[in-house]
Amino acid sequence: MKFNVIEVTQKIIDFIRDYYAKYNLKGAVIGISGGKDSAVVAALFTKALGSENVVGLWLPCHSRDEDKKDAYLLSQELGFKLHEFDLTKLYDSYVEQIKAQNDVKDEDLIDANINIKPRLRMTTLYYYASMLSKINQGGYLVCGTSNNAETFVGYFTKGGDNVCDIQVIKELFVDEIIEIGDYLQIPYHICHKTPDDGLSGLSDEEKLGFSYADVKKVALEIENGIIDNTVNKETKEKILAKHRDNFHKYHIPTYRR
Repeated sequence: MKFNVIEVTQKIIDFIRDYYAKYNLKGAVIGISGGKDSAVVAALFTKALGSENVVGLWLPCHSRDEDKKDAYLLSQELGFKLHEFDLTKLYDSYVEQIKAQNDVKDEDLIDANINIKPRLRMTTLYYYASMLSKINQGGYLVCGTSNNAETFVGYFTKGGDNVCDIQVIKELFVDEIIEIGDYLQIPYHICHKTPDDGLSGLSDEEKLGFSYADVKKVALEIENGIIDNTVNKETKEKILAKHRDNFHKYHIPTYRR
């Protein structure tokens, strides 16, 4: 079924407005990365709540200047306030203390270092949300920016970028998010930027070893039960292996009495 960008966009805006009205909430806090996902989330919330009720946070941590420029450009285009909180020194201090207290090599810390960055960002987003809720006498929610393809293969940091109060693009795939971004007139180069984590120096697809387009096909195959033979067997198994191996990110084993 063809994706109806106008209908879906309006449904998301209505969802946000209804939720905020139901619980008497006021504003939204969004981590702005300079990429398409956070840009589309910011656009949807400014449409739903008004730009005066949306606060963006640019949270650099050894980050690229081009992403900073895009974050500020987005805030100017959409009209929301953007705060900058540099996490670089905090991150460096964290890593230095860990290395000083443990006999480890740099290569032993690669994954841990990549994952601590989104966890520091999550903490900062919630700090701002709490502060703004108090200052403005109304609830501010931290908005999620993960898409369906990332979620399906577990391409997120547990306790980091998966932690939020409200999700509006989690069931959308990358091509659908781009359509919404184009419809909402997000700057083209932001909306069509090659997705990456801004941390490792690799694109998402290079890190994963397969394309987001193929993830969508495999995810829909499982959801709909219709075999899609356009994804080769090896790629499909890679995608399903990621899905299985990251099961722990969705379900915390809990002893039940």
